Amino acid sequence: MKKDPFRLTPYQVQWLLIVGFLSVGYALYLRYLAIELSTVSLACDSGLQTMLCRGRSVATYLFRNQVFGIAALVVAVLHVMRPSIVLLTAGLSAAGFGIVLYNAGLSGLAIGLLILGFARPAPATA
Repeated sequence: MKKDPFRLTPYQVQWLLIVGFLSVGYALYLRYLAIELSTVSLACDSGLQTMLCRGRSVATYLFRNQVFGIAALVVAVLHVMRPSIVLLTAGLSAAGFGIVLYNAGLSGLAIGLLILGFARPAPATA
């Protein structure tokens, strides 16, 4: 009995494009307009309490501890073991954040593993 490889429908591809662009877009927004912009970083470091400063502090804590890269790598390994659209979406989102927010090594490896998930057979359906 031959198993077909994991394939995406056109709707799933559109969903992944939306999720990918949104995650990379928000990561770019955080990096260049909240983390690296000196006026915003000085205002946030002096104690300004806004949503932008809160997002900046959360993103800074997460990328300093390699959370985006580790999460993307864990989800990618799970996706290689058992491919699904849910794991692919989570891995793509975490890897998008990780690539932009200074976790490029682990996130790049996760992207490679996510691609390898397409070589696996699709899970059996009941």
